Amino acid sequence: MVRYKSVEYVQKLMSDLEKVRNIGIIAHVDHGKTTTTDSLLAAAGIISSRVAGEALAMDYLDIEQKRQMTVKAANISLYHEYGGKPYVINLIDTPGHVDFTGKVTRSLRVLDGAIVVVDAVEGVMTQTETVLRQALEERVRPLLFINKVDRLIKELRLQPHEIQQKFVDIIKEVNSLIQEYAEPEFKEKWLLDPAKGMVAFGSAKDKIGLTVPTSHKKGIKVLDMMEAYRKGREAVEELQKLIPLHESLLDMVVKFIPNPTEAQLYRIPKIWKGDIDSDVGKAMLKADPNGPVVYLINDMRVDPHAGLVATGRVFSGTIKPGVELWLVGARTAQRVLQVSLYMGPYREVVDSVVAGNIAAVLGIDKARAGETSVTMDVKDVVSPFEKLHYISEPVVTMAIEPKKTTDLMKLIDALRKMSIEDPNLVVKINEETGEYLISGMGHLHLEIVLTLLKENYGLEVDTTPPVVVFRETIRTPSQVIEGKSPNKHNRLYVSVEPLNEETIKLIQQGAIVEDMDARERAKILRDQAGWDYDEARKIWAIDENINVFVDKTAGIQYLREVKDTIIQGYRLAMREGPLAMEPVRGVKVVLHDALIHEDPAHRGPAQLYPAIRNPIYAGILLSRPTLLEPIQKIDVRTPVDFMSSIISVLSKRRGKIINVIQLSNNVARIIGEVPVSESVDLANELRGVTAGKAFWGTEFSKWSPVPDSLLIDMVRKIRERKGLKPEPPNPDDFMPL
Repeated sequence: MVRYKSVEYVQKLMSDLEKVRNIGIIAHVDHGKTTTTDSLLAAAGIISSRVAGEALAMDYLDIEQKRQMTVKAANISLYHEYGGKPYVINLIDTPGHVDFTGKVTRSLRVLDGAIVVVDAVEGVMTQTETVLRQALEERVRPLLFINKVDRLIKELRLQPHEIQQKFVDIIKEVNSLIQEYAEPEFKEKWLLDPAKGMVAFGSAKDKIGLTVPTSHKKGIKVLDMMEAYRKGREAVEELQKLIPLHESLLDMVVKFIPNPTEAQLYRIPKIWKGDIDSDVGKAMLKADPNGPVVYLINDMRVDPHAGLVATGRVFSGTIKPGVELWLVGARTAQRVLQVSLYMGPYREVVDSVVAGNIAAVLGIDKARAGETSVTMDVKDVVSPFEKLHYISEPVVTMAIEPKKTTDLMKLIDALRKMSIEDPNLVVKINEETGEYLISGMGHLHLEIVLTLLKENYGLEVDTTPPVVVFRETIRTPSQVIEGKSPNKHNRLYVSVEPLNEETIKLIQQGAIVEDMDARERAKILRDQAGWDYDEARKIWAIDENINVFVDKTAGIQYLREVKDTIIQGYRLAMREGPLAMEPVRGVKVVLHDALIHEDPAHRGPAQLYPAIRNPIYAGILLSRPTLLEPIQKIDVRTPVDFMSSIISVLSKRRGKIINVIQLSNNVARIIGEVPVSESVDLANELRGVTAGKAFWGTEFSKWSPVPDSLLIDMVRKIRERKGLKPEPPNPDDFMPL
C-alpha cells in the first residue's frame, strides 16, 4: 500500500537526522538500476502522487525512455516505515554506462550509502567494479542486490545448488573488491554478510526480493522464488504480495546505511581538507542545523521555466530563501531565491532544508558541479571541498554546426547550457576554422548530446565523423632555449622535461593542485615523487592536462609584474602542442632566467606570449616528442568456445590481453586493453563472432605512447584533418634569429 505523505510531513521528518538516509543505486549498464528504483517508487511512499505509477519514472528524459538506459542522475525522496518508525530516504538513481561515470562521481559526493545492483547471470562486470571503487573512495557504504534471478531459471536452467553457488561467487567477488579498494578502517567493517541481511536477491522487473532475515521471518526461501518462476506468471504475482522488493531493499538501507550525523563524522575528513577543529569543521562533523550554511553542489540542471537549478547536499546549517551564499570557486555572492525537494522530474517547494539532506536551490546560477557554497560570515575561512576526480576523460571529438545558419546563436546557447549540466562535455571553438567542437567520454556520449540538441532544443545539426583526441608529450629533457618577444625587448630562458609517473599520479588524484599551500605541496612532491624541495616550492602553475610550470629564476626585475601574462602564455602553449596541435600532457616547463623590459607598454601579452610559447615548442620538438593515445580496458565474459575469436578480434585492433580467468567449466573472463581509435564498431564485431553470447564492458584506462611505427603517419593524418601542413614544424622555426 503506497502511503503518500505531504511535503510538510516529510520536511519535518528530515529535521530528525536519525530518520534520514542518503543513498544511490549504482551498477553496470543494463543490470537493472532504474527498474529497481521504479520498484521502490511504485511501492514505497513518495511525496507527490504525480509521479506514482509512471513506467521508468526516474528516466524522465524522452531519450532515456527510448533507449531504456539512464544518462542523468535523478533524485527522489521516499517514505518508508521500519520497526514501526518512519524514515525518509533521499535516493539518487545514477547512470551505468561508462560514458556517464562523471555523473556517478558527482552523485556519490552527496551520498552515504549505495545499493550495488548486479545481474545474476552476468555477475560483477567492469562498471560494477568501477562504480564500487568510486563509492569506496568517497567513503560511501555499499550494500548488494543480486537482480534478475529469473534469468538463472529461464535462460540458464540452473539447478538449486548451481544457483546457490552463483550467489556465493558474486558475493565473494564484491567482497574481494571491498577488501581491495576500501580504506583500512572499513575493509572488514563493510564486508557484506548475507546472513545479517546486507544482500538482497530478487527481480526488480517482477518487484520481488528477499534477504536472509526476511526469508526466516516470512518462511519463504530463495528456492521458493525459483519454484514460482518455474510455475509461471501467476505464481510470481502471488509472491509480490509476500516478498515485495521495496521492503527488503529499504529495510536493508535503514538498518545498515548510516544516518547523516554518523556518516559525516567519517566522510567530512575525507572529502573536505579544511580545519576539522574550526567552527565550520565541527558544524559539518555533526551536521549541525544551526551552524553556518555549507552547501556542496553536485549537479546543475537547466529548468526551461526556472533557469539553472543547483542540486546538492547541505552539510551544515539550514538553507532557506533569502540566504546569501558565497560561491568559493566562482568567487562571487548570490542570493537563494527558492529551496525545494526533488521528486524525479518535479520539484516541491519548501521553506527550508536542514543539514544532512539533499536540496534543490534556485538563484545561484553561477555555481557549477563540485562548487562549495557557504554563508558570507565564513567565506574567508572556509576551504572548498576536495575537487571531484573523474576516472575518465573526454577522448572523442566532433565538429558541429546547425543545418540552418540562422540557428547558430541558438546552438551556442544550447551547448553552453548542456556543458553546465554535464561538466564532462567539453565545448570549444576552433579559432582557425570557426568550427564548434564537442568532446565527450565516448561515441555514445556524443550521440546522446546530438539527440538532446534535437529533442530539447529543436536543433538539427551537421557533424563531422567523431575523431579520437590525442595528447602530445616528450621522452627526454631539452637544453635551455632562449625565447624572444617580437620587439626583441624581452627574453625568457626555458627548458622542458618529462614529468615522472609519480607526479602525474599525484596531480591526477588531486593530491597536488595549483592553489594549495606551496610548502605543503613541495613536501608531498619531495616525499612521494622525488622532487627537490626548493624547486617544488617554486611551482607557478599546474594546468588541466597535467603539466607544471616552475620558476627557477632569482631576483629578476619586473618578473612579478608579468607573472600572470607568462602563465597565461604557458597555458595557451600547452593547450595545443607543436607536433599536431593536440593538448600537451606530462611536461615540466622550467623558467631559468629572464630579461623583462621596464616599460609596461613593451611587455604586454602580444610580446610575452610568443616569448614563452616559442621556447616551449622548440624544447618539445627537441625532446623526442610523441603522441599519447587513449586506451580503454575491456572486460569480456564469454563461453569458452568463443575465446579464440574474441582474442583474434582484439589483436587485430592492436589490443593486448592482460589476463584470462576461467570462471567455470564453460565460461571465461578475458581482460584486455584496446586503443579507443581502434574500437569504433568493436561491439558489433564482438557480437558477431560470439553469436551474441558474450557480455563485455569498457572503461578509460590510460594514455599510452603511440607505437613508433605508426607515429609519423598518425601525426600527418591529424595535421591534414586540421588543415595544417602534413609535416610538423622544425625546432628552428621557433628559435630566435
